[in-house]
Amino acid sequence: MQSLLAALQQSQVIAMLAGLLLLFLWESLHPFYEHFRGSFKDRGKHAVRNLVMGALNSALIAVVFVGLWFAASVWADDYRFGMMHWLQDGLGLPGWVHAAGAVLLFDAWSYAWHRMNHEIPFFWRFHRVHHSDPNMDVTTANRFHIGEIFFSSLFRIPLIALFGIYLWELVLYETLMFAVVQFHHSNINIPAKVDRALRAVIVSPNMHRVHHSRWQPETDSNYSSLFSFWDRLARTFRLNPNPKNIRLGLDEFDREEDQTVGGMLKTPGDKKKRE
Repeated sequence: MQSLLAALQQSQVIAMLAGLLLLFLWESLHPFYEHFRGSFKDRGKHAVRNLVMGALNSALIAVVFVGLWFAASVWADDYRFGMMHWLQDGLGLPGWVHAAGAVLLFDAWSYAWHRMNHEIPFFWRFHRVHHSDPNMDVTTANRFHIGEIFFSSLFRIPLIALFGIYLWELVLYETLMFAVVQFHHSNINIPAKVDRALRAVIVSPNMHRVHHSRWQPETDSNYSSLFSFWDRLARTFRLNPNPKNIRLGLDEFDREEDQTVGGMLKTPGDKKKRE
């Protein structure tokens, strides 16, 4: 099990870096929003700021939460506690069904957590750091306030036990989910038919661009992270027939100082409201 976990963690890092480089290059050669292309210097500054936020979050998770997640997973396994353990023991489910159930359960939680970040004002104060990026690209997938990551990581501890999830299954989910998150944040231009086919299963770029709209009815839709069907089930699915006309970002955070690392870290304390 330890060797499997180590292999998955290594694969997660490789997939993240490969996805970042590939999609950044794709955006540069064939962008969806042409006016986001900018100079290499401007794109580099934008990327560095977002990646610094991601690095801070990764350090927090590695130092504080990975050990706690592992402890919750081991405890649930030792006592055969949690939904997937109960189903596996009661119905004799094979291991792959346990893993598939774990992925689905965590993706359902990701939908619920994302929606909470929009509907509960306290959590929105942190989450708006992610939405304040007016030039969304693949690096925006890393742009989250450390406070949001702290709370989401904290809530995962009891959920790992309640769901009865092995830590390797969480790593598997994170690898799949973040690959899709990088993809649907990227400023890549793909044919509309391809986007439509993809969003039948996963969150596509045009689907997620609606979510990053400045218009609140669009912002408060399309909360799914990996699989797109949660929005259809919860009736929060929304499309824009002209995605190139979507204005990304937040009106109240358009100043240059809001886009710096320091500005992003101070965003939760800013009393600005949605327009």
